[in-house]
Amino acid sequence: MVSKSILLYLQTIKKMKRFLLNILGILFCITSFGQIHELGVFVGGSNYIGDVGNSHYLSPDDMAFGVLYKWNKSTRHSWRFSYKMASITAKDIESSAPNRKYRGFDIKNNIKELSAGLEFNFLDFDLHQSDYVFTPYVYSGISAFVYDEIFIIDKESKTDYQDYSFAIPMIVGIKSKLSNNLVIGLETGARYTFTDNIDGSNPKNKNLEELKFGNLNNKDWYIFTGFTLTYTFGKNPCFCAHE
Repeated sequence: MVSKSILLYLQTIKKMKRFLLNILGILFCITSFGQIHELGVFVGGSNYIGDVGNSHYLSPDDMAFGVLYKWNKSTRHSWRFSYKMASITAKDIESSAPNRKYRGFDIKNNIKELSAGLEFNFLDFDLHQSDYVFTPYVYSGISAFVYDEIFIIDKESKTDYQDYSFAIPMIVGIKSKLSNNLVIGLETGARYTFTDNIDGSNPKNKNLEELKFGNLNNKDWYIFTGFTLTYTFGKNPCFCAHE
């Protein structure tokens, strides 16, 4: 009886060991597959939607640029991090609304944005596939940005101080491999911000209360539109052989 118990015990230990090795092997494969990286640049334009200027949702009149990094966890999704900079300008004279055109405000602001979130591919996007690869994608997460707290006097914006806020990015795009190590993309993305003073319509400074204008219940938006070019590097995915 004792020998049978010991034998059963050893068999159980052996099965548990094999099970743990299989689990570790799967995790190793996932980790290896996840070590596919992209590092690159963004170049394009920017515009904002608020209480000054035209109300066009997509009008990238000002330059925007930045850098981005992606950690591809599978062919369908990746963690994405980026830093972007842009100038935001708006002129009432360019608006189709008569009241804005008559008012004649002219504003300028600067945006410096850090963003982190998840990018999802609608089609499999295998960076190690030698054939042509293409997919539409979407991205969202959370953005933190620095901007100028401005106010408008004599129809032009003046800087009070620098402040920060948060935004929710909503990006759609398409991308394709140019070569084994280069990926090009075209994307546009709106940011719903948690501030109403990118345009100087709602300054936080209590001494500037009389300068507020517009719809103070709506937050401002800003949009980046442009091209991305990334260089890919990292380990190839592994294929595990099970006993």
